[in-house]
Amino acid sequence: MDEFVPVLGQWTWLVVAGVLLFLELMAPGVFFIWLAMAAAVVGGLDLWLDLAWQAEFLLFAALAVLSVFCGRMLMKSRQGHDSDAPHLNQRMRGYVGQVLVLHEPIKEGQGKITIDDTIWDVLGPDAPEGTRVKVSGVEGLRLTVEIV
Repeated sequence: MDEFVPVLGQWTWLVVAGVLLFLELMAPGVFFIWLAMAAAVVGGLDLWLDLAWQAEFLLFAALAVLSVFCGRMLMKSRQGHDSDAPHLNQRMRGYVGQVLVLHEPIKEGQGKITIDDTIWDVLGPDAPEGTRVKVSGVEGLRLTVEIV
């Protein structure tokens, strides 16, 4: 360690923080950011206090555990918030509860409905074209309907 520290000097931890931030950009998920924050804090303290490398490692270990724990708590608390677009990437679920008109009749439990210029397959009781139906759920890639 004594050979490595003189090369970068007191900037070692800030370089480590930069590498961890780069890894955060390359890797999926949110983990390296917390380690990068711990390394940046140790780097900042080392610039002012000139700590021994053993103390730096102990401080980094403690701050890494603390920041990962706090980061997990933060991420868990954010998961509970309602979104302004709850059906984003689940467009079909947004149609549940809507009353629509059949585009094609439902025969043998299968038919078609038009929603915003898109034709959707539907499952439900047999009904003629033009019947008003209510979307009651989603089954795979098909909407389930009931006659209104």
